[in-house]
Amino acid sequence: MEKVKAMILKLLQDDAKLPIDSIAAAVGKPVAETEKLIKELETEGIIVKYSAIINTNKLTDDRVDALIEVKVTPQRTKGFDKLAQEIYCFDEVKSVYLMSGAYDLAVFIEGKSLKEVAMFVSEKLSTMESVIGTATHFILKKYKQNGVCFEDVAEGKRLAINP
Repeated sequence: MEKVKAMILKLLQDDAKLPIDSIAAAVGKPVAETEKLIKELETEGIIVKYSAIINTNKLTDDRVDALIEVKVTPQRTKGFDKLAQEIYCFDEVKSVYLMSGAYDLAVFIEGKSLKEVAMFVSEKLSTMESVIGTATHFILKKYKQNGVCFEDVAEGKRLAINP
């Protein structure tokens, strides 16, 4: 059954609007059984949310997305988890990841302006006791997100390269 659940997850990741009868046919199970398996995946917390991928390059609003590298001192007995929880509770924060390498947490935020992002970093994030350093990177353009390309590149067509 785990193989069937994995197949369902892959299908839903590729297209969350895929009709239940199409999912059932793809995994070779009856519709009722497929619905039951999806409900189990939701109840187990494996499927957390269904969402759309938005090509923000085509929107006219002035929203600003940023990646903030955060170096922290882990809290005794709680490690990184407690601090990550404090950070992800801010409304501006869209994603938080524990990282290996030069910094500890990758924090993706969304703001209405550069100033709003800067205020978040200087007034909320940098003032947290365990935060010892940040580096903010503004996302200028998105080319691909969650496996979806936003740019149309004709098959076999090479991208321009400047010397």
